[in-house]
Amino acid sequence: MAKGKGRRIQANRPGGRPDVRQQIRILQEQMLSTQEALGEQTVSTTAGGGVVQVVMTGHQRVQAITIDPEVVDPEDVEMLQDLIIAAVNEAIEKSQALAADQMGSLTGGLNLGGLGGLLG
Repeated sequence: MAKGKGRRIQANRPGGRPDVRQQIRILQEQMLSTQEALGEQTVSTTAGGGVVQVVMTGHQRVQAITIDPEVVDPEDVEMLQDLIIAAVNEAIEKSQALAADQMGSLTGGLNLGGLGGLLG
């Protein structure tokens, strides 16, 4: 067969599988939509038996911190600080889990490795 005269394989044939680039574009759109939706979703955590509550979005932005006035002791500010840190850290973990769960549902749990740059 002469050079350049071979059969050309079509990536998007009628009745065939969609073009890989099209699949990536669709996945990018779904990931963007999911990422935007995460900003509207919240997680809530408490520390110290509920005396400190933190509400955080799926974008890991703190929306609210509620502190029971009974836990505010001017003589023991360090304990209150520790409770706030614990509640914020737990909220971050929950927010990350929420994002991983929703983004993972798009990729079917695939480890995209180097494809992350192509998709984002």
